[in-house]
Amino acid sequence: MTNGRTTDETTGRTMVDEEWGDGRLAIVGAGVMGTALATLAVGRGLPVLLTDVSKEQLERARGAVRQQLRHARLLGKLPKGPDGELITDTSVAGLESAAAVIEAVTETTEAKTEALAAISAAVRPGTLIASNTSAVPVDELAGYTQRPEDVVGTHFMNPPYLIRAVEVIRGPRTGDAAMATLDRLLTALDREAIVVGDGPGFVSNRILMRVINDAARLVAEGRASAESVDRVFTGCFGHRTGPLATADLIGLDNIVDTLKVLHDRTGDDGYRACDLLLEKVRDGDFGHKTGNGFYSYGGTRA
Repeated sequence: MTNGRTTDETTGRTMVDEEWGDGRLAIVGAGVMGTALATLAVGRGLPVLLTDVSKEQLERARGAVRQQLRHARLLGKLPKGPDGELITDTSVAGLESAAAVIEAVTETTEAKTEALAAISAAVRPGTLIASNTSAVPVDELAGYTQRPEDVVGTHFMNPPYLIRAVEVIRGPRTGDAAMATLDRLLTALDREAIVVGDGPGFVSNRILMRVINDAARLVAEGRASAESVDRVFTGCFGHRTGPLATADLIGLDNIVDTLKVLHDRTGDDGYRACDLLLEKVRDGDFGHKTGNGFYSYGGTRA
């Protein structure tokens, strides 16, 4: 995957790749990741259709996109406008005219398979369907669509408008045409693809989820505080963040969901969510998005 780009020398803005043209990108799911993906796309000049079953969620997402665009530009991670058009809708009917679709609903098999089936029925044959999954095997998800050859996995990191690399998962039935379209899309988004094979958790979460789970167990056992666990990783290993701060950023509810996917598909008890993680999720302490997780962020629960 090439991911080349063209830059306007006057504005410093990365121009949408000519091969992509003005095709609309549809994003299904206006949660944390779907909203952040919309920020990335409109910030790179792509027109976006963002859909969700909740009108209230879509209204929150529109405000969040504006805020995230300002943040990303202050950090120099997105070029100065013009922005792509952002349209929101509670229906998937508009997907028929989309050049590509990214599914970004909750990381549960039930939610993803339901969304992918609806997407597949709405789009034109040959339209790229990228499932933004962090653990569910791509071929398993593709089995719920009408054309598995159009389905590929894209594991964008959070937030995708700040993190350039994307773990791309090619399923055994993913076609060359889908991979070529994804290449053009990632080029337009100025993202770097790291292509890996299919399987539960792929590369990133097959490793990371076990580390987070074990780190939480050490805190629960009183072996070390969350701060000390993370300092071992940042101070001794040179990691930018430790596993528990990373878990708070991802969302502890998402961590528990992903661990369940991995445990169900591997049978490995190393992926059975520890009691401390389950307790925090039951208490509504999901991390950054609620203001409290392993650390306090001065916020309130949503």
